[in-house]
Amino acid sequence: MNATGSRRDFLKQSSFGGLALASMLARDPLVAANSPAISRGLHHPPRAKRVIQLFMAGAASHLDMFDFKAELVKRHGQKSDFGEHVEAFQNGLGPWMKSPFEFKPYGACGKLMSDIVAPLGEVADEMAFVHNLVGKTGVHSQATYLQATGFQLPGFPGAGSWVSYGLGSENENLPTFVVLPDHRGYASNGPKNWGSAFLPTHTQGTTIFPQRENPIEDLHPHADFVTEDSHREGIDLVNQLNRRHRESRPGDERLDARIRSYELAARLQLSATRALDISKEPSHILKMYGLDSPKTKYPKEINPAEETEYFGRKCLIARRLIERGVRFVQIWSGNDNSFPRRNWDSHEDMTRDHPSLSLGMARGTAGLIQDLKQRGLLEDTIIHWTTEFGRMPSSQAGKGRDHNPYVFTNWFAGGGIKGGVTHGESDQWGYKPLDRNNPTKVYDVYATMLHLLGIDHERMTVRHNSIDRRLTDVHGHVIPQIIA
Repeated sequence: MNATGSRRDFLKQSSFGGLALASMLARDPLVAANSPAISRGLHHPPRAKRVIQLFMAGAASHLDMFDFKAELVKRHGQKSDFGEHVEAFQNGLGPWMKSPFEFKPYGACGKLMSDIVAPLGEVADEMAFVHNLVGKTGVHSQATYLQATGFQLPGFPGAGSWVSYGLGSENENLPTFVVLPDHRGYASNGPKNWGSAFLPTHTQGTTIFPQRENPIEDLHPHADFVTEDSHREGIDLVNQLNRRHRESRPGDERLDARIRSYELAARLQLSATRALDISKEPSHILKMYGLDSPKTKYPKEINPAEETEYFGRKCLIARRLIERGVRFVQIWSGNDNSFPRRNWDSHEDMTRDHPSLSLGMARGTAGLIQDLKQRGLLEDTIIHWTTEFGRMPSSQAGKGRDHNPYVFTNWFAGGGIKGGVTHGESDQWGYKPLDRNNPTKVYDVYATMLHLLGIDHERMTVRHNSIDRRLTDVHGHVIPQIIA
């Protein structure tokens, strides 16, 4: 009998297999991960300790939420003329199209935002906008990889994995990187957007679906014959086998890590359950996130109430997770190309999906920012809003917009961010950056994020396949204009 093979079969069948290995924790930054990157501590004093990233899957339209264009109002319905050859993703080069939504100024900064993100107007002075972000491709999967991992090909760690790797854990009972997907399913690429790739396994994102009966797969046994005592005995048996295996292979630290991971899974049964339980949140907090009147059933058609409940719930849980020491929480809105469409990819009609998705996102996000601020957590928590690319200023099929990787919007709030400012403008159409020689790229976004976390993006590297890899590849500059 092959002892190794039998052991692997046993572990594979264990109810904790996937989760535990995804949640192995390191108490000290990078030291326990056997990396020299920041083995002596952070590179400089940090302005922030943690990140909440909001990812709009399907390509949210900058032109219909945050980047008002008077020229499109003036030229609406006229034949679009970009003055150069345009490589469209589909047939989206129809007449110029103004936003079907009304814009007005918000906050002391006077930031123009549309009525479908009106709730964010309450926190406009906390937000820093970047309107000249450029991508490399108009293909959803590649562009999502680029914004989520810094590379447009699979096989690279998610941004949260790099942050987890760099900062380590603040709570041995919870993962350092948690992902809250859209309640309908995954975006393009699925879990590969938050995988650890060549970083230690414990840095990958742990997926939680808060609205499901079983939010974390395989965390609790469901068989009727499993009791609390027998479940504990099962964990003890797995660890006993691990230790026996370790004794025959001295010097293999992976086995110690695996034993710790199973113990973490046991602790997660209590800590994760508490973190996800919002039943004791006071009514005024639930109302802040749009959770004051949830329904048990929603219409088949996309609607603001449903989007508000599901996105707001994830925002509230994100707050509860970072309060408990989670370093990076990634919240997704939109799943991958379902029909009828339930993501931000509005080729057919901007007024069908964007209003519901935007209002739900805006209500939950505004509540999150306000709640973090009143608790003193906003000052050391980075909020980052992103999407894989933007949408064209010309129309598609009369009412929709095609993909636009040539310019789109990101915004930040919180730890170390200068609120109420805009850096980098798009051109008069919102087609490309106004200054085409100096666009903002995803590498700059992550260089800035790491800088605020106390990490020099050029110095946090991992040797892989004879190349010193980093989140920002060989690029990236900190954006000082948005730093307080």
